[in-house]
Amino acid sequence: MANLFDVSGKVACVTGASSGLGRRAATALARAGASVVGVARRSADLEEWRRDAGGQTAAVTADLSDRARVASVAASIAGSFGPPQILVHAAGINTRETADEVTPEGWDITLSLNLTVPFFLSKAFVPAMREKRWGRIVTFASLQTTRAFPGGIAYGASKGGIGQLTRAMAEAWSKDGINANAIGPGFFPTELTAAVFGDDERAKRNAAQTCIGRNGELEDMDGPLLFLCSDASAYVTGQVLMVDGGFTAK
Repeated sequence: MANLFDVSGKVACVTGASSGLGRRAATALARAGASVVGVARRSADLEEWRRDAGGQTAAVTADLSDRARVASVAASIAGSFGPPQILVHAAGINTRETADEVTPEGWDITLSLNLTVPFFLSKAFVPAMREKRWGRIVTFASLQTTRAFPGGIAYGASKGGIGQLTRAMAEAWSKDGINANAIGPGFFPTELTAAVFGDDERAKRNAAQTCIGRNGELEDMDGPLLFLCSDASAYVTGQVLMVDGGFTAK
C-alpha cells in the first residue's frame, strides 16, 4: 500500500516558518520530501531554518500583517517552486492585553495576522489547487478557540474565528479536492509561550491539567501535521484537531 503520509513531489508553503511551531512544520514537510517555501519577517532566521531543514526549500521575507501585500507575497511564494498545494498558516501574534487594556492597534494586528491573512492567502492559491483537484489548507487554532484565558481577548477572538473559518473554507472548497483543517496546539515551548514556560510552577500546572501529564514537545506536532497535509486525511475536512495531550478533554 502506498505511503498515505507521503508528501514528496508536493509544494508546500508555511507562514511563520522562522520560529516555533511554524518552523517545526516547515522542517517536517521538507524532511518528508516536499518543496517548502517558508515565509516570515526575519530573513536571518529563515536562512537558519533552511540550513537546519535541508531538502528543497526557499524563503520569502514578508510582513503578513499588511493585508494589502498579500497578493504580492503570494506571487513571491509561487515564484519559487510554483503555486503550493499545501498551505500551513502558522504565523501569529498574541499581544496578551486584557479586555480593559486592549488597544485598537493591538486588536487590528491580531485579527489581521491570525485570521484575515489565512483566508486571503488561501484564496490566492485556491485556483491552482482547484485545477489539480488536490489541496491541503492547515490553519493553527488554539486552546483559546473554545476557552477564554486571561489577557487573551483579541487572540481568543481570532482563534475562535479560525475554528469557523476552517469549517467555512471546507464547505466552500472541499468539493474541489481542497481539504481545510486546523491544528489546535496545547502548551508547546515557543516564543509565544515563553512567559508560560518561564514560570516553572505555571508550566507544571498546565502539564498536570493534561490527560497525558506533560506539556507538548515540538516533535509531537509532526504526525498530526503530516496527516492533515497528505492523502492520509483524504476524507477529513472542516475539523479542528486538538494536539494538546488531552488538555481540553478534562
